[in-house]
Amino acid sequence: QAQLVESGGGSVQTGGSLRLSCAASGSDFSTNIMGWYRQAAGKQRELVAVISSSGTTRYGDSVKGRFTISRDNAKNTVYLQMNSLEPADTAVYYCDVKVGLGSLMGQGTQVTVSS
Repeated sequence: QAQLVESGGGSVQTGGSLRLSCAASGSDFSTNIMGWYRQAAGKQRELVAVISSSGTTRYGDSVKGRFTISRDNAKNTVYLQMNSLEPADTAVYYCDVKVGLGSLMGQGTQVTVSS
C-alpha cells in the first residue's frame, strides 16, 4: 500500500530555515506531480509548491523567493527548503502526490515560526 511519510518539521524563530522531506513508498511516483500544501489553524489548505517529474515548479504567491521545492526520483522523495520563515508560515504541512484524478497525502508535519 502506498504511503507518504513527512519529516523535518519543528519550531524556529522568524528568519530561520527548515527542510521538509517526504518519502513515498509502496509505489513508484517518479512520473507523478509531487508537492506540498499547508493548513494553518482556522484557514483553508493552500498550495505551497508543486514539482513535476521533469522538475517544473510552481509556488504559492506567499512563499515565492523563500521556499524551494526539489525531488529525487531515485529515492521517491520530495523536499521543501524553507528559508526566511515568518510567523505566517506556521501551519501543518502536507506532502501530496497526484495519482490519477486524486491525490495521496501524508499525515502532515507541524511547522511553527515564532516572532
